[in-house]
Amino acid sequence: MAHDLLMTPESRRVKGATLRAAFPDRRTLNVLLTILLVAAVCGVVYSARSVIAIFVFAVLFAYLLNPFVKFQQRHSLLFKNLRGPAVVEAYLGFVVVIVLVGHAFAPGVAKNTVKLIDGIPVLLDGLTTGDIATELGDKYGWSDKQEVRFRAFLMRHRQDIDSLVGIVDRSIPHAAGVLFCMILVPILAVFFLRDGGDMAEGFIRMIIPVNSQPRVRAIAQELNMVLSSYMRAQVMLCGCSLAFYSAVLLLFRFPHAIALAALGGLLEFIPTVGWVSTAVVILIVGLVSHSHWGWMAALLAAWRLTQDYVITPRVLGRHLEIHPLVAIFAVLVGAEVGGIIGIYLAVPITALMLVILRGSAAPEPSRLYDDEPQPASSLRAAAAD
Repeated sequence: MAHDLLMTPESRRVKGATLRAAFPDRRTLNVLLTILLVAAVCGVVYSARSVIAIFVFAVLFAYLLNPFVKFQQRHSLLFKNLRGPAVVEAYLGFVVVIVLVGHAFAPGVAKNTVKLIDGIPVLLDGLTTGDIATELGDKYGWSDKQEVRFRAFLMRHRQDIDSLVGIVDRSIPHAAGVLFCMILVPILAVFFLRDGGDMAEGFIRMIIPVNSQPRVRAIAQELNMVLSSYMRAQVMLCGCSLAFYSAVLLLFRFPHAIALAALGGLLEFIPTVGWVSTAVVILIVGLVSHSHWGWMAALLAAWRLTQDYVITPRVLGRHLEIHPLVAIFAVLVGAEVGGIIGIYLAVPITALMLVILRGSAAPEPSRLYDDEPQPASSLRAAAAD
């Protein structure tokens, strides 16, 4: 205390400056708090990634049905220009289509599904023991040497074939979770279809400053167009897969070729798992029905390479205005980072990021309007004043 009283004013200023320098300044604190906030948000997103993925797929499903909802909203006989009833009518139409398709194919599909399930144990047993080599040799006229080679190949991979049964058993509990998500996604999509615009506008008004709201609305509108284009591109890709499966299955005279082709076209929406499931079902049907499953496997592999590295990048690149090479790079990075979900969301996320970057770099709409030259009449009126 006595020492502080004996200090000169200059010494007190030096001591105060030293104490202030010892503590972080305001800018450093802001940077640290921002880093901590971003880390906390990333941790929450990672922990809730499954729930977020469900909501993302619900948004995409809403964009898939949005054209039908708009059509019902414009042409409804009872509820014209009403969004809520249009959503209900679109869902009712969707259910009616499913019921009609099920009624048309259900008897044959149920019968052949039972036959397929009954034949799977026999098929797996034949693969394990190698007896299927003799059966295929008799069917396709193989020589004894070819049968022996194929039987030896099956015996060398006997452990892999046995592990296939265990993989199927372990996948059954996950199938229940996938089924629950498939039911939950359309339910959540109802809210996005009905109130998506109001939710986006409320978010902009609540979070974004008033002077930045025009820019954000313009970016949001462009994001809406990008997602709509993405879903149109997905529909085109599903149509391409439907045409390929129909042509090849009819060419090789597979049983229920149209039903299998429709299944493949619908499952094309699901990344990786969709086409893998389609290929497995088609090949199993080919093995059970003794069709040309070997040629089918080769054509499926060739089609997958063509679809993933030629058709998909070009279609998505044209609709989303990104280069095909960028689309391929995004898919590969998405596969490494997020697995199956990353593959599906890589291209739209890349397109959305490009839209946000372009929107952030563009001048604000208010400034554009302020910089426009005023009419001559306004200038004369101002000069007269």
